[in-house]
Amino acid sequence: MAEVLNSVLIEGFDPEKAEYKPMVEEDTHWMEIQSAYQNDKIISGFLVGFENIKLNEKKELCGIIWKGKIKGLIPLRESGVNPEDQQAINKYRALSGREINFKVLHFDKEANIFLASRKKAREEMADITLRKIDVGYNIHCVIREVYQGHVVGDIGGIDVTIPVFELTYGWIDDLRDHYKPGDHIRVQVMEINKETKEVKVSHKPLLQNPFPDCATRYVKNGEYVGRVSGVQNYGVFVNLEEGVDSLAPHLKFQNVKKGDKVLVRVINVDVQKEQIRTKIVRVLS
Repeated sequence: MAEVLNSVLIEGFDPEKAEYKPMVEEDTHWMEIQSAYQNDKIISGFLVGFENIKLNEKKELCGIIWKGKIKGLIPLRESGVNPEDQQAINKYRALSGREINFKVLHFDKEANIFLASRKKAREEMADITLRKIDVGYNIHCVIREVYQGHVVGDIGGIDVTIPVFELTYGWIDDLRDHYKPGDHIRVQVMEINKETKEVKVSHKPLLQNPFPDCATRYVKNGEYVGRVSGVQNYGVFVNLEEGVDSLAPHLKFQNVKKGDKVLVRVINVDVQKEQIRTKIVRVLS
């Protein structure tokens, strides 16, 4: 088959969209693997699956990475998740299909296989991150896990837990409705413990605080349209605008649900506490 001519200029041409892509020789992949091993260098690849493979006389769950036709193995103990954690296997499997970083521990060219460690790569990445960041720095965070009240993100080899109140000024009933694994957000470094390699971050300082400005738009006894953003046993949250949710008591003879449009009357606006208290006077939908 004739080689495709790639040297011509085509307006609007995107190599990633091309039907034909030049083949990468296996020697190139081996050069990358050997160079990574010899230079203790971090490289990356996609985690495409898992197999139970016999290592050191016992079977271990190993993540599978292919570099061309060369098979890479990352045992659970080298995955970067705590193997003592009963949920470790689920957390490891949650990385399926994602590009991960790793270091090459050993390779066998004749067997066309290599052993790698994501754990060692993340340890080095964490050391680099801790050297570069300081309190008050704004950095990128990739979300790895999403739960109802918090997310777990990665800021460069360091896992950070961000509770819902550090992600928004308003009320969010369930973060799973707003974030998914792989999402990128910017966060600000709030605290650093270099001994334990723990870092606290917040997305909130990078958002525009709706108070006190919003207080001029909602006056006592004024009535405004909002949408129910959450229902708790102690009251109903009603979203009035982005980042502004009032708290209203439950209706005596009618239930409302998340998403309902309602008309509320403002009972009190507390600028210091950044709170608005309301009463639902009519359910619109």
